[in-house]
Amino acid sequence: MEYVTGRIDWSKRADYIRERHHVETVWADEAVTDPEACWLVPDPASTSGMSVRVIGYSGSADAVLTVILLPGDADPAEPTDGDWWGVNAWAASERDQRLYVEKPDEQD
Repeated sequence: MEYVTGRIDWSKRADYIRERHHVETVWADEAVTDPEACWLVPDPASTSGMSVRVIGYSGSADAVLTVILLPGDADPAEPTDGDWWGVNAWAASERDQRLYVEKPDEQD
């Protein structure tokens, strides 16, 4: 399944992903815009059902990353400077790497 990504607003979480997971926002953006990225909508670990998990390759990081996004209109009281809020990003687990390779959303 292919999604139009648009701009990701990392203004609230850039420092967090850099400090906690050693991931740069440009790497996360690359993973999201990877044409082979696997989009899990909604993220199976989401408690709200609103977040999206994107598993994609970042050439700059030379790694498959897992990126968590929220739609930019998730909170009408706080508009984003983009189409998505960037929530989190980290090096993909073995499970997510398998999902990236297998592309379960394309098996429908």
